[in-house]
Amino acid sequence: MSDRANPCRRVSTGLFEIDLVSGRVLRQGQSLPLQDQPFRVLVLLLERPGQLVTREELQARLWPADTYVGFDDGLNTAIRKLRVLFGDSADNPRFIETIPRRGYRFIAPVNELPKAHGWSEHPNGKVDRQVDAVTANPEITPALEEKNGHAGPVERPLLPSSRPHLWRWALSISSAVLLVFLVVKARIDTRPHSSPQMFPAKRAMLAVLPFQNLSNDPAQEYFSDGLTEETITDLGQLSPAQLGVIARTSAMAYKHTDQTVAQIGHALGVDYILEGSVRRENGRARISAQLIRVSDQTHLWAQSYDTRALHDLLDIQNEIGRAIAEQVQANIAPQYQIELSKMRSASPEAYDLYLKGRFYWNQRTPAALRESIQLFKHATAADPGFAQAYAGLADAYNISNIVGLLSAQDSLPQARAAATRAIELDPSLAEAHAALGMEKSHYEFDFPAARVEFLKAIELNPSSAYAHLFYSNCYLMPLGRRAEAIAENKKAIELDPLSLPINNFMGETYLLAGDYSASLKQFRQTIEMDPNFPLPHGYLGGLLEIMGRFPEAIDERDKGDRLFGWSPQKASARAAVLLRAFKSGGEKGYWKERLIQDIDVMKNSGSSISSAPLAGDYALAGEKDKAFEYLEKSYQAREGQELTLLAVDPIWKNLHGDSRFSNLLRRMGLPEPEIDAR
Repeated sequence: MSDRANPCRRVSTGLFEIDLVSGRVLRQGQSLPLQDQPFRVLVLLLERPGQLVTREELQARLWPADTYVGFDDGLNTAIRKLRVLFGDSADNPRFIETIPRRGYRFIAPVNELPKAHGWSEHPNGKVDRQVDAVTANPEITPALEEKNGHAGPVERPLLPSSRPHLWRWALSISSAVLLVFLVVKARIDTRPHSSPQMFPAKRAMLAVLPFQNLSNDPAQEYFSDGLTEETITDLGQLSPAQLGVIARTSAMAYKHTDQTVAQIGHALGVDYILEGSVRRENGRARISAQLIRVSDQTHLWAQSYDTRALHDLLDIQNEIGRAIAEQVQANIAPQYQIELSKMRSASPEAYDLYLKGRFYWNQRTPAALRESIQLFKHATAADPGFAQAYAGLADAYNISNIVGLLSAQDSLPQARAAATRAIELDPSLAEAHAALGMEKSHYEFDFPAARVEFLKAIELNPSSAYAHLFYSNCYLMPLGRRAEAIAENKKAIELDPLSLPINNFMGETYLLAGDYSASLKQFRQTIEMDPNFPLPHGYLGGLLEIMGRFPEAIDERDKGDRLFGWSPQKASARAAVLLRAFKSGGEKGYWKERLIQDIDVMKNSGSSISSAPLAGDYALAGEKDKAFEYLEKSYQAREGQELTLLAVDPIWKNLHGDSRFSNLLRRMGLPEPEIDAR
C-alpha cells in the first residue's frame, strides 16, 4: 500500500503542517508543491522524529532492490528538495540533520494535530487549512523549533559583515509586534458590529521573556539581558493604549525557566509573549524572536536578524508590517507609520558599554551602582550623542542616593545634568523624563515641574512601571492625592506584577493613605512572594509600630535586620533591648531606645549620618525641638526621599499644628496635612 494512503495523522512542525493522508504540505495555509518521492522520505523521517533513519532503511523502504544504482542520487535529490521546502540548511540544519555516512534525522519538534484542527474536507477529498493567526511573510519568517513545551526561534547562520548599530534590532522587533496590535485595532475601529468575543475591549498585555544567550560565553549575559530590557522599553514607547508591556523585573523572573508559554502567560496575566535568542560571535550578532498568543500558543510572527541586515531596518519592518496587514486584511494607520520610522543610533562601543551599565544598574547594590556609573560615563565619552547612555547615568545617580551610595548633594545634581542632556539629545526618551522628574521632586522640591516630567514619561511609554510608580510616590502622594497615588501604583503592579520593590511600595502607599488593613495585607503578600527580601519586613515593622503593635514590630524588624546582613547575635540583642524598653517604658520608652539604637547603627556603619531618619525618631519620641533641628538639617541637605512625604507620613503626626512644621511644608511646596490624618 502506498505511504500516502496509509491512514495516519496530521502533524505540525514549525510553521508547516503535513497531512500524511492526502500528501499535502502547507505553510501558513498555503499549499506547497512536493514530489512523491521526497514526500515519502519526509514521512519516514516524521515517523521517528529526533531519531536516526539510516540510508539502508530508506533504501529498503522506498527504493526497489533493482534500483540500487540510482539510490544515492535519488536520496540526495529528495533531501535537497525537502531542505528547499523548509528553507533549511545542511550546514546549520533546523529540520533535517545529516549524520555523515549513516543517514538523516528530523530534528525539529513534531506535534500530532487533532483531526479537527482547522482542517475541512472538500467533497473532492482535498484538505484546506483555515488560518486565523497573524503571521509574517514566508520569505522573511524563519522556521520555529520546539523547546520547553513551546516553540522557539531558530537561528540563521552568521553572515560576514561589519558590525553596525547592534541595538537597533529591538526597534524592528518592537515595530513588528506593535503592528499586530495596530491592525487589530484598525479592524475594531472599522467594524462597529464586530463580536466582543473576537475583539475584547480590555487592553492586551504582552511579556518579553529574557532573550537566551546562545553565545556559549557567560560573560555575554549582559548583552542578552540588555537587549531584553531595550526591547521592553521600545515596545512600551511604541505601544498604543491597547497594549501593555510587562516590565523587565517580572520578565526576568523567567530566565532559564522550564515553564511553558501557557504557564508563564497565566502567571503574568498576559495575552501575548515575545521570546528570542541572541548569539554573539567575532564581533557579529544574530538575534531571533517570535510572538506567541498565549491562549492557544499560536505563533503570530517570527523573524531573525543578523548584523548585515541591521543597516536597513526600516525596509525590514515595513515588509513585516505589510505581511501582517495582508493576513488580517487591514491597513496600518499612517500616523503610526510615522511613529515607527523614528530611529536612534549609537556607536557599537558606546552601546556595548551602555548594556553593561544597565546590567549592573539592575543589581541595585552600592558596588554594582558604582560600576554602572563608570560604564555609563564611558559610554557617553565614546558617543557624546548617545541619549540613552545619559538617561542610564541619570538613573544610576538617582538610585545611588536611594541605596545610600552617594549623598543627595553628590548624586542628584548629577542626575539632573545627565537627564537634561539626554532630553536635549532625544526629547522622546521616556526614562530620561522619569529620571528628571524624580530629581525635581527629591532634590529641587519642584513638584509642578516633576509632574510635567512624569506625565511626559507616561505619555511616551505607557508601559513604564517605574514611571507610574514615581508619579505615585514622588508627586501624587506628597501632595496628598491618595486615591490617585494608589491607582498609579496599581498600574505599576499590573505592568510589573513580580517586582518586589513595587509590591512593597504598594504597601507603603496604602500606609500613607491611612488604609492600614490594606497595607498590612500587601506587606504580607510581598513577604510571601519572597520571604528573604528584607525591605517588606522593615516596612511592615514600621506599620506595626504605627498601629501600636510593638512586640510584632520588633519581631519583623529583627527578621529584616538578619536579611540585611546582621549577625543573628547582633539582631537578637537589638530586638531584646527594644522589647525590654517597651515593657518598661511603653511607647515613649520604645522610641527613646530606638533613637539610641539608630544613632549607634549609623555611627558604626562608616557612612555619614542621615538627618531625616533621626528626625523621625525624635518626632516619635516626642522630642519636638530635636526633631525640627534634624528636619532643618535634612532640608538643607536636600534629603528628599524622606522629606517629600512630610504631609502624609504618620511618623510626623506629633509635629502637626506646629508653626515650624507649617513653615517647612510651605518652603517645600507641600500641603498642610489633613486634620484627621493618622
